[in-house]
Amino acid sequence: MKNQFFLLVIFLTVALFPARAQMDSLRLNEVVVTGTRAGVHRANIPSTISVVDRREIEESGEAALLPVLAGRVPGLFLTERGVMGFGVSSGSAGGVTLRGAGGGAGVLVLIDGHPQYMGIMGHHLPDAYMSSDAERVEVIRGPASLLYGSNAMGGAINIITRSATRQGWRGSGSFSVASAYNTREYRASAGYGGEGWGALLSINHDRTDGHRADRGARFAITSGHAKATVALDPRFRLAVDANAAAYKTQHPGPTTAPLLDNAADILRGVVSATLESRLGEARGALVLFYNFGEHKVDDGHAAGAAESPFYFRSLDHNYGAQLYQTFPLFPGNAVTAGLDFKNFGGSARNDFKDGTTPDVSHIDTSLYEVAGYLVFQQTLGDKLTLNAGVRLEHHEQFGAEWVPQAGVAYRPFADGFLKLSVAKGFRAPVLRDLFYGAEWAGANPDLQPESMVNHELSVGQAFLDGQLAVEASGFLVRGKNAIVTVRSPWPPVTINSGRFKYDGLELSARWIPLRGLRLDGNYSYLNARTFTTYAPRHQVKLLASYHLSRWSVSANYRHASRLYSTPTTREHFNTVDARLTFRPVERLQLFARGENLTDASYEIMEGYPMPGLVASFGLNVSF
Repeated sequence: MKNQFFLLVIFLTVALFPARAQMDSLRLNEVVVTGTRAGVHRANIPSTISVVDRREIEESGEAALLPVLAGRVPGLFLTERGVMGFGVSSGSAGGVTLRGAGGGAGVLVLIDGHPQYMGIMGHHLPDAYMSSDAERVEVIRGPASLLYGSNAMGGAINIITRSATRQGWRGSGSFSVASAYNTREYRASAGYGGEGWGALLSINHDRTDGHRADRGARFAITSGHAKATVALDPRFRLAVDANAAAYKTQHPGPTTAPLLDNAADILRGVVSATLESRLGEARGALVLFYNFGEHKVDDGHAAGAAESPFYFRSLDHNYGAQLYQTFPLFPGNAVTAGLDFKNFGGSARNDFKDGTTPDVSHIDTSLYEVAGYLVFQQTLGDKLTLNAGVRLEHHEQFGAEWVPQAGVAYRPFADGFLKLSVAKGFRAPVLRDLFYGAEWAGANPDLQPESMVNHELSVGQAFLDGQLAVEASGFLVRGKNAIVTVRSPWPPVTINSGRFKYDGLELSARWIPLRGLRLDGNYSYLNARTFTTYAPRHQVKLLASYHLSRWSVSANYRHASRLYSTPTTREHFNTVDARLTFRPVERLQLFARGENLTDASYEIMEGYPMPGLVASFGLNVSF
């Protein structure tokens, strides 16, 4: 009750600020690209899509991008274990679940539409995604395999990167320091926009000693993002971008079995080139991308035990090409046809520290996937839109996989919709599941892809001349061939465990009662018929922000209950964060941020207590 009362005080305080100016407005028909590969009103897409824009990203004050989504997207949950840094290998955090699906490789992260994951292990690398590089994020809540193939079984998170769009020079920088743990954050970016072209460069550095007393949760990262765009002529536009992140992280182990010297040295990078075309009413693109990574991990040791005799080392890649075209066949019609190719894999070994023991190789291979898809959309009159599509994916290991999807969107009133959809999602086993030779991995070359079918009904409506918007979604998920690793009895083995079921409900609302004040809230309920970790039964996320002259304040509240990290460990928590900013002059902003203001004691991952109250202070400058 203490947390709920604290939240109520915040909301009432914010709501009492005076305002006399004209109000902003909300619209449900914002344009998104993730559900169709082309810009389409969100109300006309059968999938349920959440959008987090640049304003919300900046208001969060988060350095890493995924925690921003965890506080705003219904049904999304993110595993966390400390003040900063998610880490890699055993005990790492940053796993995403959407409506109970995901965890490792079941929710696909994309950058500008192309996939991001570690080529051997198949999971995303959450420390490499920075808030400063994102213009907006579009999240498909539910299967996205029709457009994006394997790993998008439970959904897709598409990070749309920033570009230099304004004429002339623009730049910014920021610095913040926390009240504890020697935590620092630095940001700098500069961009220039010319006639038909633009270039942007950003650099970030974050570090912390961690909140554990033994300083075993230290983390430091330096990352950079560069993007250049040029209009070749009115019909073609070329965009080239690159991201790189070098970080060092320490894994302290659970409090019941702490570790020493469990450290990882990681390099991740991605380069891509996109050629977009606009030929009359037709829109399309050719995308080439290459992701790479180099990992060096010391598994550490318990106090008094011998140190690990080797480093784990890996080199991985994930590269490919995408070609798609959207065109009309007749009035009210849009057809999207696409081809995808990707190759993923790498090598991993134990590199012994004594320099004389031969290396032990675990894996050195790669696989490819090639797919074609066709999506048909037809609008009848001004109220009804029909959608249907199919994807044929050929996997080098498993052969063909058909992925159908169909839906209907009906708009009975202005600024409202009713949508019904049925969609299949699937996930092929990753290389670790199939071939990884380490004893703990439980490799099984006979694994089959897991899949699920999602049935969904969603409604949305805006009221009060667009000042209030509400949405509701209900879903039924039925899946088969779930891929799980059974660790008892030893040695472990990875198997297809059988069928799984999820049912759920999601509610969300956004209200602008007066100019400068915005209230957001969502609630999600998940009924997992089979045991699922890191998928709370109940989640509540409430946010309030207010802007008045030179001042702005924002606050958010999160509640999660019936959260399982193990079959016997159930957790619930309530947290409140807030941020206050003041702009003394036009190009300078001062801010203060408080995390876990109620100093709640909780664990998301068993044995990893989360930090208590943490305050940070900093400034932003622009030119």
